[in-house]
Amino acid sequence: MKATYRGAVHDAIAESMRADERVVLLGEDVGRYGGTYAVSKGLLEEFGPDRIRDTPISELGFVGIGIGAALNGMRPIVEIMTVNFSLLALDQIVNTASALRHMSNGQFSVPMVVRMATGAGRQLAAQHSHSLENWYAHIPGIKVVAPATVADAYGMLPTALADPDPVIIFEHVQLYNTSADLDGYGATDISRAAVRRAGSDLTLITYGGCVPKALDAANELSLGGIDCEVIDLRVLRPLDDQTIFDSVRRTHRVVIVDEAWRTGSLAGEISARITENVFYELDAPIARVCSEEVPIPYAKHLEEAALPQVDKIVAA
Repeated sequence: MKATYRGAVHDAIAESMRADERVVLLGEDVGRYGGTYAVSKGLLEEFGPDRIRDTPISELGFVGIGIGAALNGMRPIVEIMTVNFSLLALDQIVNTASALRHMSNGQFSVPMVVRMATGAGRQLAAQHSHSLENWYAHIPGIKVVAPATVADAYGMLPTALADPDPVIIFEHVQLYNTSADLDGYGATDISRAAVRRAGSDLTLITYGGCVPKALDAANELSLGGIDCEVIDLRVLRPLDDQTIFDSVRRTHRVVIVDEAWRTGSLAGEISARITENVFYELDAPIARVCSEEVPIPYAKHLEEAALPQVDKIVAA
């Protein structure tokens, strides 16, 4: 079957709600409008306003409602329109949801899924375009995942809903219109990275919206006789170190592609782990391809120049 990334997220929500009446969706414009990225279109008509909840423009408030619902036996899916707006809910996510199991000595858990759009490439300017996944990957007590494929866009949600602790799903805005031919949907293991392309000369490590760019770069490099292995991290916390280290042992060279800014990036953390654990497997310094250290511009040519692109990956 032909499926889109947007449709896969929609179907995952709908089928999860049909399977479990405890699952509810809440967020800005998720109901009558059908979601900012049309992911929840038609769900209000099927499930009604008790389970598809349009919320006020108050991320701090409705993420808190999600936490309360989770503590009381529900399985809430909380949609935040964009990662930039999630900063208004940092207190709820970082100080409450991630810490309650620890602070209650295991008496309470928060089985909540938070979905949000991330990344740039659609000329949405500096308040709607950044990649702040690493901020959340820094926090113990939550899982952080980034589906890069249509199959994972569906499969990560049911696995996340079954988790007893908070899971944050980052959906890259450039991926919603992508499509793939699938035999069918299935659940995704949210503890392992995926090798999207096998290779022997170089390991390209990336996630989310940069996975297609890394694959394109690998194809271009293959024309020059460079055989690249492409790793899709999929899970940003906890990182699948073993898959990364095994690849480095095969290829002995690493380029990390991360749409976040270089300073304090996930790319820096991965680079440090490789250096600490498999340094003597490296035949060359680790290279990083990140966004330029500027607020993401609105102008299309400037936005493209600020982001990791195929030519930058090839050059690295």
